[in-house]
Amino acid sequence: MDTNLATGGETLSLSSVSLTGTNLVYVVIAAVIALVALGFAAGLVKLVLATDRGTTKMQEIAGAVQEGASAYLGRQFRTLGIFVIVALLLLLALPVNEGGWEVRIGRSAFFVVGAIFSSFIGWAGMSLATRANVRVASAARSSREGAMQIAFRTGGVVGFMTVGLGLLGAGVVVLIFRDKAPTVLEGFGFGAALLAMFMRVGGGIFTKAADVGADLVGKVEQGIPEDDPRNAATIADNVGDNVGDCAGMAADLFESYAVMLVAALILGRTAFGSEGLVFPLIVPAIGVVTAIIGVFITRLRPSDRSGMAAINRAFFISAGISAVLCVVAALVYLPSKFSGLHGVSLAALGHPTRSPQVIAIVAVLIGIVLAALIQLLTGYFTDTIRRPVKDVAKTSLTGPATVVLSGVSLGFESAVYSAILIAAAVYGAFLLGGGSIVLSLFAVALAGTGLLTTVGVIVAMDTFGPISDNAQGIAEMSGEVEGEGAQILTELDAVGNTTKAITKGIAIATAVLAATALFGSFTDTVGSAALKAGTGGLSDLVKQQYDGILNVANPSNLVGLIIGASVVFLFSMLAINAVSRSAGAVVFEVRRQFREFPGIMDGSQRPEYGKVVDICTRDAQRELITPGILAVFAPIVVGFGLGVGALGAYLAGAIATGILMAIFLANSGGAWDNAKKLVEDGVYGGKGSEAHEATIIGDTIGDPFKDTAGPAINPLIKVMNLVSLLIAPAVVMFSIGASKNTGVRIAIALVALAIIVAALVVAKRRPIAVGEENGAEKEAAQASA
Repeated sequence: MDTNLATGGETLSLSSVSLTGTNLVYVVIAAVIALVALGFAAGLVKLVLATDRGTTKMQEIAGAVQEGASAYLGRQFRTLGIFVIVALLLLLALPVNEGGWEVRIGRSAFFVVGAIFSSFIGWAGMSLATRANVRVASAARSSREGAMQIAFRTGGVVGFMTVGLGLLGAGVVVLIFRDKAPTVLEGFGFGAALLAMFMRVGGGIFTKAADVGADLVGKVEQGIPEDDPRNAATIADNVGDNVGDCAGMAADLFESYAVMLVAALILGRTAFGSEGLVFPLIVPAIGVVTAIIGVFITRLRPSDRSGMAAINRAFFISAGISAVLCVVAALVYLPSKFSGLHGVSLAALGHPTRSPQVIAIVAVLIGIVLAALIQLLTGYFTDTIRRPVKDVAKTSLTGPATVVLSGVSLGFESAVYSAILIAAAVYGAFLLGGGSIVLSLFAVALAGTGLLTTVGVIVAMDTFGPISDNAQGIAEMSGEVEGEGAQILTELDAVGNTTKAITKGIAIATAVLAATALFGSFTDTVGSAALKAGTGGLSDLVKQQYDGILNVANPSNLVGLIIGASVVFLFSMLAINAVSRSAGAVVFEVRRQFREFPGIMDGSQRPEYGKVVDICTRDAQRELITPGILAVFAPIVVGFGLGVGALGAYLAGAIATGILMAIFLANSGGAWDNAKKLVEDGVYGGKGSEAHEATIIGDTIGDPFKDTAGPAINPLIKVMNLVSLLIAPAVVMFSIGASKNTGVRIAIALVALAIIVAALVVAKRRPIAVGEENGAEKEAAQASA
């Protein structure tokens, strides 16, 4: 038997794990269910597109948004194609602990598949959302229920594609590579996470640069409504909702789904043998069924105070169905004793006392309950009917400074409660292992798959937000939805802000669960690499470094921990600063148009919308490169420069800091946005009042918080975890055994560091407002003249 680093004892021989007979049938069934989800997605597309498209003017505005969004994504995919090619070559070069070139090639090939799936879901979500927004606006003229149903079913299409393609990809890999599937799935998850991070960052920069620029000039300086057609940034703002919240978040949630499956399958093989490769596929297959139920039962009732009541009801019903079906699946599929699992060494697992059924059932239920509690907690801090948002709105009576302070404090508070909740779920799942590290980490991964059973509905909730926002924008720009219809769209937009905040909270929860499970995979990979290096067992160096992950008294590991925490701050700075620069350019352009085309205000001249779209597109593509380089190369610097122990500590620092930062940014931003909507609905003076101006300032600060930096931390954590997992064998190879080469190891670290430094220097040298050099000074001089 092999020695295993994570357990310190014996582990099963991986060659003993095989998929035959009944197990193989279950995998095939899971793949078929994935195809069923894609079939339902196609059916929903037809239902959505069959609804009324509104007036000619509404269709023209929607067409402009659709054209801008498609052009942006096309340009983004061409840019990201370069990164995919480079990453593909690096993956081929990196060694694997098990298998030969067939595994390397498979891992690289499915890296491309993961990237393509992530891109496709982002594109498809955006494409349908830009067609559904005008239909929601049109439906609002006659029915609140009809408008909400179109918006939510459009989100359901994206949800079905997310669970369908994620489950299909994992199922196909397991069918082809069998016991080697976890290694190949590392590539699949990395491809999905890498593309999602770039799309999340790029889309977030685009959408918030346009949004902030539009608000600062339109609302604050000109005193016109948010989506007034006289504002040159309005089309870019609506385009941004789609490329950021639809395309970016859809890809983000897909990679959460894919990476969680990767972590579960890697640990499942070790903990449950061949059943561990199948049960993590059965659970999300159940999630497909409940997603279908959840989307179709989301209907407004006359007694519902808001659309949030209908969404919550459908979510909790579908979560309850998931819980029941998962319990049944565990009882039917898994044996009551570990001796009934195929390919498991009881000695390696420490002769566990709990049955596989108990571990699986409780772990999955923990994940489902976590999703429900995150939904309630995030809704409490961001919903317009709850006290926290009402308190933020009330502080607008004393000016923008108190609005900002109250929003920041709310974000800090909510981050603490959410982090404790997620930590409690992780620890509760971990305790199920009964002292066996492998079982404990697999239980954490199963909790993640339990949470995934709700992902179909969660994605629908998220996509609902930008569609409602766009629908309100189209209605306001066209001027053809008034009275009760306009009020319906305002209500749906506020609900959308809450659902977006909820999905971000759940997404970061999946990131933590996946990262915890991948952390165990990382330590296991290090141990396997040490054995492969020909040391005859764990070398003192590797054992000391592994122990040092838990002992920050080791200086190199303390440094790694600090760097990991610092990268989250640096990444957030880059994202927010990018929005600041690009928004500055938008402000100058919109001001220029108001100044040079005075007929804009009386409607005799038309703004040049395309110029703002071009600015946001150009800046988003340029600004997303540096955060991407940081995410990929920082683990390489730490791993090759300081060793595997420091790399493990680096991941711990990034996870701990990332969870708090992401929730703080998302919830404070969501609260500011909905506080503004409360004032716009008439409290504290309503639109145009000093209180309204104060909440606009809070909202413009919160925009890059909640829609750029905050949600991008989720894929950042998983990209860094997967990069660490992929480079771990090479780090160990150059650290011990016959292949030890300190010079090469340090050289790799220095090259990676040089790339990061160069990217940071280039980013920091960009002017505050992108455009002509000294553009700010020229603009100020022209204004004073």
